[in-house]
Amino acid sequence: GQEPLQSPQDLQVHVVNTNFTLGWSHPGEEPNLSFSAEFKGPESRGAEWQQLPGCHNVPGTACDFSKAIREFYDPHYLRVRAQRAGQLSPWSKVLEMVPFLEAQIGPPALELQSTNGDIKIKISPPEANQARKMWIDDVSFKYNLVFWENSTNSQLWSKTVFPMDTIDGLSPDTSYCFKVQASLPAEGKEGLFSPVTCATTTHKVKDLLCPTNLRVLGLDMEFQLLWDHQYPQPVTYNVQYLTGYFKKLHEDYSVRWLGVPGCASVTSRSCNVSSVITTTGFYYLRVQARGEGNKSCLSREVRVEPLRTNELGPPGVKLDLSDTLLHIQISPPGGPKGDFMSDNYVLSYRILYWKNSSNAEEDPKVKETKQTVATLTELTPQTLYCVKVQAISEFYNKSSAYSQEQCTHTPAEKTFSLLILATFMVALLAVLLMALPLGFVLYQAYSKIKYVFFPSCQPPLNIEGFGGEFCTSPYLAAPEEPVENCSVIESMITQEGTQIPLKDSQHSKQSSRDSGNYSNDDTTLGSKSSAETLGKELI
Repeated sequence: GQEPLQSPQDLQVHVVNTNFTLGWSHPGEEPNLSFSAEFKGPESRGAEWQQLPGCHNVPGTACDFSKAIREFYDPHYLRVRAQRAGQLSPWSKVLEMVPFLEAQIGPPALELQSTNGDIKIKISPPEANQARKMWIDDVSFKYNLVFWENSTNSQLWSKTVFPMDTIDGLSPDTSYCFKVQASLPAEGKEGLFSPVTCATTTHKVKDLLCPTNLRVLGLDMEFQLLWDHQYPQPVTYNVQYLTGYFKKLHEDYSVRWLGVPGCASVTSRSCNVSSVITTTGFYYLRVQARGEGNKSCLSREVRVEPLRTNELGPPGVKLDLSDTLLHIQISPPGGPKGDFMSDNYVLSYRILYWKNSSNAEEDPKVKETKQTVATLTELTPQTLYCVKVQAISEFYNKSSAYSQEQCTHTPAEKTFSLLILATFMVALLAVLLMALPLGFVLYQAYSKIKYVFFPSCQPPLNIEGFGGEFCTSPYLAAPEEPVENCSVIESMITQEGTQIPLKDSQHSKQSSRDSGNYSNDDTTLGSKSSAETLGKELI
């Protein structure tokens, strides 16, 4: 019997642009083997595997399945098995892949043109004229051109170029070879190089009418273009500019050049081009010279990156003195364009300050700050201090000139010790003035409460103690003097139908401190006894 077929191994996917190739290996080298692949994509339903187009019953260990992939950002699953005369191997391990992550950038197309000692290049994007594209935005491509003299042991040069660019500075009548590579820095992808193409330079013809040595000077976002010329006859100049974005496009940008306002038909060799450099992008400038007989010549281009070309001017400085504190207010360089400068540069400031005396000028001290307000402390009283400030941009490695020095005189020293002592004494006196009346009121309140609730003498415990001195208080009610209470009894005695009135009998009120107070009950009993005695006598 035949041995069972083994599964394919080492599945790999090779993707260039939208071209997909599936490869694998198989341990057996038996004849009449074929392979079939299946896949599951984002359009597959559930666990349903589908036959992979272009990879069914293939005799080799690779197949092209480009037509099967429609979605480039979703995961796809692939598997392969071997077959022979109706015998099938188990499926291989499943390979997962996301097309965009696996894809490589294909080689761009490169065209060369030799003109006046230079080589003009034209680059077409990797997927030019294709309906299906892996790379949607052609403007995002960055092109790396590698070139060398077509000779043995020649040196390689590398340069970042635009789709349409000019390579100058080459030796005349020399063959050069070129290849170009596209990359997407944001995606971290580098593409494949184009095939090598060669061209031969011509002899360069020098035209004295053409302006040379173009350069741009910038200070606080004010830009001046300067150039040289060697033409002996009178010449007028027209300055033109191009927004750098157009150079990224894969098209002819010659019609995009525009004239700089105020720089048309000038006779001087400089012109202010600030009016057209209004953003933080990049620009190209060139000068067209026009001589007698309407003859003209265009200069080479000069690139302007505003934030890199611009130089920082000195910042504005204002001093404000408060006792022995010196406040420094800093304005960003640029004056009216200071807001633009502070918005586009991360600026820090270096402050130099020193004592400026008639005897000797000491070495400056340094203070650095990222704020527009700084304070100098621990200054000597009654001393002349001078200050100057420099603006710094670390990111662009730029520093301004120092501002014009400004000086101010610190005031004389105040007698702070006497002032503190006087303040302490006044505060102490105020506390004493407030404490004395409050203490007096509290003392009086304490005395009254003690006198009322805790007297120095005690009242008698029994009646024998009343011979002594009474405790009196002006805040308590005085005790009443004890008195005897007597009552008058009127009675009528009837004898044999005759009423006999009795005379009023009155018991005089009598006060006796010796015998104490009589109760009302005793008095009533006494009255009853007297009435009974009187009745007996009458009988």
